[in-house]
Amino acid sequence: MSAPLYLDYAATTPTDPRVAEQMMRHLTLDGVYANPASRSHMPGWLAEQAVEGARRQVADLIGADPREIVWTSGATEADNLALTGYLRANRARGRHLVTSRIEHKAVLDTAAALEAEGFEVTYLSPDAEGRIAPERLREAMRDDTLLVSLMAVNNELGSVNDLTALAAVTHAFGARFHVDAAQAPGRLALDVEAMGIDLMSLSAHKAYGPKGIGALYVKRDPDLRLEALIHGGGHERGMRSGTLPTHQIVGMGEAFALAREARESDGEHAAMLRDRFLTGVTGCGGVHVHTPLAHAVPNILNIAFDDVDGESLLMALRGLAVSTGSACNSASVAPSYVLEGIGVSRAQALASIRFSFGRFTTAAEIDTAVGEIRRALEGLRQPSPSAMNHR
Repeated sequence: MSAPLYLDYAATTPTDPRVAEQMMRHLTLDGVYANPASRSHMPGWLAEQAVEGARRQVADLIGADPREIVWTSGATEADNLALTGYLRANRARGRHLVTSRIEHKAVLDTAAALEAEGFEVTYLSPDAEGRIAPERLREAMRDDTLLVSLMAVNNELGSVNDLTALAAVTHAFGARFHVDAAQAPGRLALDVEAMGIDLMSLSAHKAYGPKGIGALYVKRDPDLRLEALIHGGGHERGMRSGTLPTHQIVGMGEAFALAREARESDGEHAAMLRDRFLTGVTGCGGVHVHTPLAHAVPNILNIAFDDVDGESLLMALRGLAVSTGSACNSASVAPSYVLEGIGVSRAQALASIRFSFGRFTTAAEIDTAVGEIRRALEGLRQPSPSAMNHR
């Protein structure tokens, strides 16, 4: 049985072979494999050099100083460190967090845990496109607001927030601005300084790097303090202890360097695939596009199909690897909280599927996918023999 055609790049991307090649050079005895914290010998120094080179590659993608990059196990840990670390360290100044109802679970679950600690959280409602209006944020700000956490790109819709405008509102009230940017590298032009971002969570595996590695950008500012969540050695300037995984870090650095070089070409390729896909599936009739095409990254499409439910369609699309929403929420048969959050009806939310494309998707694969979707819809929309007999 052949592997299904992969159209779930928003869940994770395959590691670019060039990234994997760099990682292999930092695993075995004939490579740079030592502990980067072992500075008493040359292998350790070489490992540290590799880690610092990757730190600069990640910083370069977002317009940061390498000293502002803190390694984590992924964007989920980075979100936890940003929210919990900042609020705990600054609780004497305030106890209020602002976020949105359609953030990733890494932010929403962390916000709920902080509420249990006594912090107050305001959850903003997005507009129909899945974006947060700066005016809505301004209405929610208070004198004791410590932090605003809003994502760059929604992982289910692909919608893009106006980060610069949101940061300006946040800073006008003396608060800090955190951005979950897991879906953004290689898809958006990022400049943390120009945009006014104080904290940014990053992930390697959404940008053709390895799983299990991410980073938190922490603006160099003596007034910006985080309380560590992981203790044991004081690594990463005391913000995140633990032996650094050199091979994964090198992989993330290489992936981000490639993302920086290929952002325009990758974007053009994804836009071509999206347009080809949309042209094909809209001919099926009864298609509703939830992704705001004018304000979204080109690689994510969230679509509902009339007269079918998403789970049945997924079962019929055995030749395609797609999802009904966030991979972190895929165990639930409930409708997507993101789609319901933008006003999509429960029935239509249950009939929605997220298709996401990437660097290695081909036009021929898009045509194959469209053909399979057409056949599946025809089968699912056919009245059953028993229904015909009861007419």
